[in-house]
Order: sequence, then structure tokens, then C-alpha cells
Amino acid sequence: MNQTIEELSSFLSTPQKIIITMHRDPDADALGSSLGWASYLLKKGHEVAVISPTDYAANLRWMSGMDQVLVFERQADQVKCRKKIEQATLICCLDFSALSRLKDLGRVVQDAAAVKLMIDHHLEPEHFAKWMIWDTNAAATAQLVYALIKELEAGLTTQEIFDKSMAECLYAGIMTDTGSFRHANVTPEVHLAVADLMLTGFDCSRVHRLIYDNAPLSRLQFLGYVLSQKLVVLPQYRTAYMVLTEAELARFNSSSGETEGIVNYGLQVENVVMSAMFIERKGEVKISFRSVGSFSVRDLASAHFSGGGHKNASGGRSEQSVNETVAYFLSVLPEYQEALLSVD
Repeated sequence: MNQTIEELSSFLSTPQKIIITMHRDPDADALGSSLGWASYLLKKGHEVAVISPTDYAANLRWMSGMDQVLVFERQADQVKCRKKIEQATLICCLDFSALSRLKDLGRVVQDAAAVKLMIDHHLEPEHFAKWMIWDTNAAATAQLVYALIKELEAGLTTQEIFDKSMAECLYAGIMTDTGSFRHANVTPEVHLAVADLMLTGFDCSRVHRLIYDNAPLSRLQFLGYVLSQKLVVLPQYRTAYMVLTEAELARFNSSSGETEGIVNYGLQVENVVMSAMFIERKGEVKISFRSVGSFSVRDLASAHFSGGGHKNASGGRSEQSVNETVAYFLSVLPEYQEALLSVD
């Protein structure tokens, strides 16, 4: 057991008031790792509250513990969130490495007196936490949470540590962040972690179905519209991109999280190595980037759109109009043309 985990273990040996939070617009890894960690801490006798900075996608509501998640941007939850953070003795920051990823919640967490723990796998973390369990080689934050719990409970069997609902949450995070185990971040350790979690007896096909085959008809109609009307391919840059305005989101009654994953469809186009999606919502433009092979969308996002993430999956934001943002994106593509064309 390394020093960080020894100190954390000692700290957790007495009851604590714990907050767990994750990045804005949380995906299955952010929520799955948070809920799995929360379930473990509750079993150890701690008082735990999970707070999401923003709302989440409907296809994640099945996870155990979701009915207790507070959403900071909801007016009805905000006072309760602030009070719990003020009273907290530990704030766990999962699946993000910069407080800006918390939106308005970031300043509240930054100013809180509680000691902070970061569990994350993204590049270049800010050093705002006393304890950092950080590994960019991990496929998902849920994988890190699994490994942490196993180390804290060394000597116990998997079935003694995890129950089915905990395992489902962690599996959901690992499954989605590996693209259902097809991305280059899949290692022997990933498969071994999943195999161990499956000893609890949960149904992995059910988890996949609840996340990927559980959409309302309106979402499929929305996806059809995006792919048929909004997908633009630039062969000279081996790039595809999609732009969605606030009016289009309203037309299809698309809520937060329902655009998750659509950017990946651009990579299904023959010879495309980078896909980008621009979404106008609440006075800003959210940008998602995906790539294959050696091309780093993280470098592009960091250099031009105040973003970051992983080499092949990153995001960014713009306070310019959606048209200005897209025009700027198109203007910088020539500097990446050689790198895009050279991808095998």
C-alpha cells in the first residue's frame, strides 16, 4: 500500500462527512465511478452525498444511488449542496483534473475547508487536492476506483467487497470509456478488473442495453436528423463535423446528455480520422472531439478551445457564437492537415 492510500485509509478509519462530485455533463464513467465509490463509503459508515454540477442523461438514471444525486445547477438543490459542502470533511473529485470542469460548482469546492481527494485519469491535473490517485494509463476512473477499493480491502474476496449494484456502476464506467472494449486504452488490467467485478453475478449485457439501447423515440429521430442533415465531411482534412444550434435542440426536445456519443458517428465515415461536434447551449458552445490513430485531438482542443482530455477523446468550449466558433475551427484545420493526412 503506497503512502497516499495509507494516509487515506487512516483518514477513513473514522466516520467522515464526504462529498463526491464529478465533471459537468457527467457521462457513465463520471457517474458510475462516483456512485460505486459512494456505495463503498456508505458501507464503511460514512455520511456521503453525491453532487453533479449539471444534469445528466436519462439513460444513466438506472444506476443504483441516482435517486440521491444532487444537481448543483438545480435551484431546488443548490442550498442543500452548499450546506453539505460547508460541513464536509472530505471532498472527492472524480473523473476530472481541473476545477473549471465543475462549472459554477468549482469555486464552491475550491473555497471549501474540507480536505480533497482526486481520482482521475486525464492529463495535466491541477494540484488542488491533498491526495491524488491519478493514472493516465487507466482506461477509466471507474477502473481506478475499483483498484483503490481492492487495495483498501486487501485480504477480502471480491464478493465480500462489492455487491451487484456497485459492480454494475463501475462496469458501466469502464465499458463506456473503452467504447465497449474496442479502444486502444483496453489493457489486460481492464479485462482482469471487469472479470473480477463479474464475480458478483451482475448481468453485463443488461448494463450495455440500459445505456445503449434505452433511448426514447425522439432521440433516435434526433440522431437521424443529425446524421442526414448536419454531418459535414471534409475529405481534404479527413475530418467530419456536426453543428447543432439551440433552436435545433429545442425542436427535438433534446435534454442535457442526449447528444453524448453522437460525435463518434463521424469516425464511421470512410477515411475520416477526426470528428468534431459543436453544440450551442445556454450561451456557450460545447465542443466534442474524437480521433483515431496518432492524431491528438487533445492538443487541438487545448491549443484553440480551452479544452483537454485524452489523446483521442477531448472536449472544449467557446464563448463566441456557434458560427464564429465553427469558422475558427475551419480556419485552424490547415495547420493540422499534414498530421491528419499522415494517420495510418
